[in-house]
Amino acid sequence: QVQLSESGGGLVQPGGSLRLICTASIFNFDVYWFHWVRQAPGKEREWVSGIRNDGTITYYADNVKGRFTISRDNAAKKSYLDMQDLKPEDTAVYYCAKDPRAWVDAQTVDRLYEYNTWGQGTQVTVSS
Repeated sequence: QVQLSESGGGLVQPGGSLRLICTASIFNFDVYWFHWVRQAPGKEREWVSGIRNDGTITYYADNVKGRFTISRDNAAKKSYLDMQDLKPEDTAVYYCAKDPRAWVDAQTVDRLYEYNTWGQGTQVTVSS
């Protein structure tokens, strides 16, 4: 049973934009924090951004701050990652993940081992 599914990836030129979508088929979507995580070839998974259950608090990794925007639509059970000014180093498989913790702050937001549900990922390639 698929619970999280990412879409929207593709090939884009440097400086371009993409919108990634995470569609959830889970109960109580609006209870949880959601995150976007990426993994480049030969590298470990890297936390990118997280959003609180009500959308009022967001966090970003320093290397995407100002270029990426996370958002969510609880009624539609979707989370979004709008990516602008893409760079070749943004090339990776992007995953969305559900965080079951009731409390998340800036010091603990990027604890990937806490996330308990992951999508299958969507490939983003930034190349000319």
